[in-house]
Amino acid sequence: MPELPEVEHVKRGIQPLIEGASIEKVTFSDSVVLGKQQGKDTIIKGISLEAFQQFSVSYTIQHVYRRSKYILFDLVHDSDQRTLVSHLGMAGGFFVVKHIEDINIANYRKHWHVIFHLDNDWLLVYSDIRRFGEIRNVKSLEEYPSLLEIAPEPFDIDALPHYLAQYEVNRYKKMPIKRMILEHRVIAGCGNIYACEALFDAKINPHRLAQDLSHDERINVFKSVVKVLEKGILHGGTSISDYVHADGQRGTMQNNLKVYKQKMCEECQSAIDTAIIGGRNTHYCKNCQK
Repeated sequence: MPELPEVEHVKRGIQPLIEGASIEKVTFSDSVVLGKQQGKDTIIKGISLEAFQQFSVSYTIQHVYRRSKYILFDLVHDSDQRTLVSHLGMAGGFFVVKHIEDINIANYRKHWHVIFHLDNDWLLVYSDIRRFGEIRNVKSLEEYPSLLEIAPEPFDIDALPHYLAQYEVNRYKKMPIKRMILEHRVIAGCGNIYACEALFDAKINPHRLAQDLSHDERINVFKSVVKVLEKGILHGGTSISDYVHADGQRGTMQNNLKVYKQKMCEECQSAIDTAIIGGRNTHYCKNCQK
């Protein structure tokens, strides 16, 4: 699943080409149309396809930004303002092309689901191989409460105080630290890969309970999360599975991972251990992480 660095790069790839453009038409794939007919919210969630088109066509894309693992598009038409809220799910991606055939990865070219036809002659295409992603069209973000529950962006000045305060919340006290930092109410945008890497960087065993970490250890975990997220952005994200940039290029963070899907710890030469924590595969070094 794309995490903060991957989503950030998708946003950066599409933003300069679509901001300021108006949407002339929206086209849906047969899978999206059939899903709606069968009572399923395939990709387009919480709104009919007709209403989605009504509140998209003739609207101008005023601003594109990322919030945690979401990409948001602020739309405006006359005095009406809307927001498209998109989550890439497991294998979703946005592409900006002149023609569908210009998407240079066959699976994404084949599995397109939404096309926004823009007045600057670009197509903003949402493709999703597994169809776990979503796009919502809302009048206010209050219509999507889970988005409002997300912690501050990890790079913001108020992110650390917010994170430290969560250690006093009962639901987190006896939670393994690995599971805690995956909670979007605790730290925004940190998914499984970067959680494993952050705990290795902080030299903290992922099984340890949150309440058992010292104050300094808690701060070190947060700093390590920020460090690996910044490193992920620097290297263009992690392209282990389906993730690619908006131009079809792959990230290189997978070449810089220390423990995730690694066989040996490069620091102590011990074998990397694996475990299931909170339903997620966890990779760590028993020798280095205490």
